[in-house]
Amino acid sequence: MPASKAKIKANNKYDKNHYDGIHMRVLKGKKEIITKHAKKHDGSLNKFLNRAVDEAMERDENNG
Repeated sequence: MPASKAKIKANNKYDKNHYDGIHMRVLKGKKEIITKHAKKHDGSLNKFLNRAVDEAMERDENNG
């Protein structure tokens, strides 16, 4: 059953108040590779990208 208009509106309001969006571009074909990797290891592209960013920032802070 599809979500009601009220549920969609509530979800959009929550997202607007709790999340920032980032648009990322990759070379053709790379999105599919990243998505398959994410599904294999984390389950979602968003979760994988957040983890990758957090790990890179932590590594950068520890190296300099």
